[in-house]
Amino acid sequence: MERSTRAGRRRRWAATALCTGLILSACSDTSDDQAAPVTCGEIPTGRQIDSSASASGTADIANRPEVATGYRTGMQPVTTASYAAATANPLATEAACAVLRDGGTAADALVTAQTVLGLVEPQSSGIGGGAFALYYDAASRTVRAFDGRETAPAAATEDYLRFVSDTDRRAPVPDARASGRSIGVPGAVRMLEMVQDRYGRLDWRQLFDRATELSDNGFDISPRLASAIADSADDLAVDEDARAYFLNPDGTPKAAGTRLVNPAYAKTLGALATDGADALYNGPLAAAIVDKARSTAGGMTPSLMTTEDLRGYRAVDRDPVSTRYRGHRIVAMPGPSSGGITVASTMGILSNFDLPSMGPTALDRDGGRPDPAAVHLVDEAERLAYADRDKYIADPDYVPLPGRGVATMLDPAYLKQRAALIRPNTSLGEAEPGDLGDVPLGSHPGTEHGTSHVTIADKYGNVASMTTTVESAFGSFHMVDGFVLNNQLTDFSAEPRDESGALLANRVSPGKRPRSSMAPTLVMAPGAGGEPDTVVGALGSPGGAVIIQFVVKTLVGVLDWGLDPQQAVSMIDFGSANTPESNVGGEHPLVDTADDGARDALVTGLRQRGEQVSVDDQSSGLSALWRDGDGWIGGADPRREGAVMGDDASLR
Repeated sequence: MERSTRAGRRRRWAATALCTGLILSACSDTSDDQAAPVTCGEIPTGRQIDSSASASGTADIANRPEVATGYRTGMQPVTTASYAAATANPLATEAACAVLRDGGTAADALVTAQTVLGLVEPQSSGIGGGAFALYYDAASRTVRAFDGRETAPAAATEDYLRFVSDTDRRAPVPDARASGRSIGVPGAVRMLEMVQDRYGRLDWRQLFDRATELSDNGFDISPRLASAIADSADDLAVDEDARAYFLNPDGTPKAAGTRLVNPAYAKTLGALATDGADALYNGPLAAAIVDKARSTAGGMTPSLMTTEDLRGYRAVDRDPVSTRYRGHRIVAMPGPSSGGITVASTMGILSNFDLPSMGPTALDRDGGRPDPAAVHLVDEAERLAYADRDKYIADPDYVPLPGRGVATMLDPAYLKQRAALIRPNTSLGEAEPGDLGDVPLGSHPGTEHGTSHVTIADKYGNVASMTTTVESAFGSFHMVDGFVLNNQLTDFSAEPRDESGALLANRVSPGKRPRSSMAPTLVMAPGAGGEPDTVVGALGSPGGAVIIQFVVKTLVGVLDWGLDPQQAVSMIDFGSANTPESNVGGEHPLVDTADDGARDALVTGLRQRGEQVSVDDQSSGLSALWRDGDGWIGGADPRREGAVMGDDASLR
């Protein structure tokens, strides 16, 4: 799509959001850097990208992330006095903010945010999916990592996603994703209950009130949700419940502004409020999930999930991983998320270069123009980190990391050796994994897609960063009792071995958790006088395997280039997995995508260094909060419809 065409459709707009009685502007036109708060009865929408095809026109809709929905120029950072919340939808942010206002903790607000997101952004996350969360507890000054990742059924085999059975070697119907085979045992609710039970202050039951109210009274479909429905309409039509909810009687997708009510979801929330997470893992709800997953309607290949699989699900409290960077400590998720280790590995490699001297030029509210030489270093560091990820990281309860585990993969001496492989004017193209011992595993990148992210800081000093998902847009396309069921098992490698015959770490196994790239992240500063480190930043993003790149970009923007959180989030999305191709987000107003970027300084600078560059639109959904005195300064991604809110919020 030519830049001239897309620029003509880009509208500058001001997103407004209500929190504790204050309506505040989340962004402004670039012509006025000091925009005043505005009052308005609805949240306007940014420019929309054509959802009928990808930027290249060749992507398989069933296997790509959520559609891109534009870019809001000139967004201003939001500052708060003591607490803040950021989610991917203003209704969810407002609900989380109200919990904080009423004395709740970050743990309480996570529950409310997730239940509302599952209603207003069902294409991205919900109670039928999974999540990872980092939680900083101010009382103990400690961080814990909580694993609510979905699991494979006990009856799953290595060929679960490839064949109907050992004796029926046909592929699942209609395909692995839209069949019952993709549906994992959901984990988000069990994990949220674990976090809230440990750190919450409010009564569990009241945390469901806002989502229940919205379900009963209805909400208007946002432009982003409308685009997602249109993009997936044919697949949603196959499931009777999804068709009735998302499509009109004539089969056309429901449009933006259509009022949606979901009494089935309200009933489900009522059961969860009364009986806790057990309502989802035992009894009628569990039976309904299993019945839908095992359905053979339309010839669909069924799941082998049982009610015993749900009854036996456990969320896991894990030790986070961390690495030092520019005087800070970056704290991240351990396996089965590869995101945290890969972010930490990338940052450890980059610590060997003088990135602070290579900041962006023409700095503006949209993050300025990154230096191609600096972006090249980031791309190459990510290639090396992804190479190790692709070979070594999986569910640690099934496949242990090499050597001393995380300590081996993040050893500064090892990462310095990896950094020495980077050349300033040439590209590795596709890097080899490092030699971390005699590990008889093949390497496979796998595929991952869309998610949502929540970042919350409460007035007691607790901070939460949670990434939550149903995997691809609308998960498996199957819906039960008002919520979408995930397709998380397609994050496993369908093939158990690589081309050489070596076993893959991320192959399917009974009860195993598929590898993820979700990367909720906290940034810590050293405590004074030998005191424990204190949290100064929290961030994360949706985006599948590209999450790692989005988080790294934002960390570099804040820690190396001194950008405020909004500038760092708004900055051009760039990065690379371990392929010759690098990403430069063409949705950004400072990227010239005409003639495939032939006249864009960043794109040509990377190509001169031997990189292949894609200028396809990126669909990050970053949010970031950074300590600002006693309060916070926050940024929400201009590429989605999220918002930052808090007490006494104002625009910087």
